Amino acid sequence: MADQFDLVIVGGGPGGYAAAFYGASAGLSVALVEKDVIGGTCLNRGCIPAKAFLETAAARRHAEHANEFGIATVVGDINFAVAQARKQKIVDGLVKGLTGLTKSKKVTYLLGTGSLNTDNSVTVTAADGAVSRISGRNIILAAGSVPRVIPGFEPGGPVMTSDEVLMLEHIPARIAVIGGGAIGCEFASTFADLGAQVTILEGLPKILPGLDADLATVVVRSFQKKKIDIKTGVGVKSHTPTGSGSTVVQFGDGESIEVDAVIVSIGRRPFADQLGLASTGVKVSDRGFVEVDEWCLTSAANVWAIGDLINTPQLAHVAYAEAILVVKQVLGEKTVPVDYDRVPWAIYCQPEVAWAGPGEEAARAAGHDVVVSKHQFRANSRAQILGETDGLVKIIAKKNPDGSAGQVLGVHMVGPWVTEQLSGGYLAVNWEATVDEIAHFIQPHPSLSELFGETVMALTGRSINS
Repeated sequence: MADQFDLVIVGGGPGGYAAAFYGASAGLSVALVEKDVIGGTCLNRGCIPAKAFLETAAARRHAEHANEFGIATVVGDINFAVAQARKQKIVDGLVKGLTGLTKSKKVTYLLGTGSLNTDNSVTVTAADGAVSRISGRNIILAAGSVPRVIPGFEPGGPVMTSDEVLMLEHIPARIAVIGGGAIGCEFASTFADLGAQVTILEGLPKILPGLDADLATVVVRSFQKKKIDIKTGVGVKSHTPTGSGSTVVQFGDGESIEVDAVIVSIGRRPFADQLGLASTGVKVSDRGFVEVDEWCLTSAANVWAIGDLINTPQLAHVAYAEAILVVKQVLGEKTVPVDYDRVPWAIYCQPEVAWAGPGEEAARAAGHDVVVSKHQFRANSRAQILGETDGLVKIIAKKNPDGSAGQVLGVHMVGPWVTEQLSGGYLAVNWEATVDEIAHFIQPHPSLSELFGETVMALTGRSINS
């Protein structure tokens, strides 16, 4: 007989471990199956390592500008192996913490590849070939995603995806980043600040497609200051290794560039490959996503799917929310589906970008008559103190019948530490707060966050600093 649990989770990334720990804390018996290392892509090969390198880049940037603060410095060569070791220490510590939680919360943690059977049991195949079987009254599939690749640009030699670039122990002198989305821009920003010559190759007409135009303009101008060469509307064709470690990338209309590294950053695809779904009742779309309803329930009874495996925003915190949504249903508690149109987004390039709710163009396209307020960080005292004044806060609100601003639809920010400032705007959007309600609240001075308050206040028709 297979071991029986209230909940069996396949995949130990953010969605998987969140479901396991949240369910266990509510009294469920839980088994968590992970084929590699707990934490998934986000912790081991994604969010956390990438942000650790961004902080290394920030340290170098601060050192370069220290003279402006009266501190004499000479910025020497970067020992990237040290940065790599620091990153790995952070990752290892977090992995150890999560592993400890499996024990303290009494989650049965199984290392191996989990595949679903027709009776909703899960077969676990360990790395040494040993096979076991467990059964769950409820199953959550949380197998995550893997980097998408381009034919002719498979990983190897100078060509890398996010998996390989995060293991570098030196900084390539010349880098081509294929893809100008969030991940591509984070890598471009990191390596430009670390002294590399960076070129972004983006097939669409602009980088960061879908981002509010005013925010995207700030990022482009800041990238140009870093001497990042942005080439949009170009498709990559092929690359030809030179034999000396570099390669020549052909793109656009007969253009080419010689680089020491190519980072392919064109998104990620769902990784349902090893779940054995073909023989089950779980439906998979032509694009490889597990199909679910608004409650994350698949076409098979008591089988759920969350995170990058389904066609929702590929964000760790969205996977957390989906995990909680499913566990609450398993517990028989009342809950509501995730409102994907209002989730918080964050891009950690420099300058940072963060937003919740639709941008101006998207709000108008949805049929809203809107009022917009924008304020620049260059007028903010804390931003001037920090020496980081590029950026703005932009708020989109519904226009009332009398022409005044009403409910806040979207809050969009670009500039210093905006990923840490978004929470107030996120709450405003999701509580459907009005401009007058938010303007009543006090912002600390001096702070970066008071620019949010100032931008809201301007929508009331009155202001202090503008």
